[in-house]
Amino acid sequence: MRLLILGGTSEARELAVELVATGIDVTTSLAGRVARPRLPVGEVRIGGFGGVPGLRSALVDYDAVVDATHPFAVGMSANAAACTDIPLLRLARPGWSVDPTWHRVETHAQAAVAAARLGQRPLLTIGRQQLAQFVPALGERPVLARVVDVPTLDLPPAWELITDRGPYALDDELALLARHRTDVLVTKDSGGTYTWPKMAAAAQLGVAVVIVDRPPGPDDVPTVPTVTAAVAWVKELL
Repeated sequence: MRLLILGGTSEARELAVELVATGIDVTTSLAGRVARPRLPVGEVRIGGFGGVPGLRSALVDYDAVVDATHPFAVGMSANAAACTDIPLLRLARPGWSVDPTWHRVETHAQAAVAAARLGQRPLLTIGRQQLAQFVPALGERPVLARVVDVPTLDLPPAWELITDRGPYALDDELALLARHRTDVLVTKDSGGTYTWPKMAAAAQLGVAVVIVDRPPGPDDVPTVPTVTAAVAWVKELL
């Protein structure tokens, strides 16, 4: 079997480990948006496909696809769902359990407005591609923005940028929020354990949390929440 994993998440890397160990020919595709990605085992391709037509052309070399991209990578998931010639599975880790104190919104623009209302010293952990949406509402605030790679956007003078990636530790997150005197945390419902400590730190320090709900996944694509279930699906195909 030749399997393509649409990757970029910890679950995608774990899945590659499990399947390569069983002798399956695995290739993981990475979008190439991160300068120093964590590379999975097996074959790796980096870069986009060129939309649905390009993905369809690439899939002639594979027998099945597991879409294990980030829960907010809606474009790639939609493209994969449009390619129905071979079996497709969506591996989507669950979102975080809802806390009634969180301020949940549907869009990043709404998150910016909510953050401006709830605090004066925001911590943004929403990714570099979304930072521009927060400038109109928060451009004059002392914002701390944490991203993996430096954005191309010229940030407002009042903002501070730090580049880092998970997994994070609770003590470090507590220290970061205390150092910045953060009073509102803005994030998105990515789920998983790598970045959960910031949520625990916010709860411990009484910091308001604005969280962007994850978008719905594509219709009619079988979806599993764990690597174990994805491995079972692949083995069933065999």
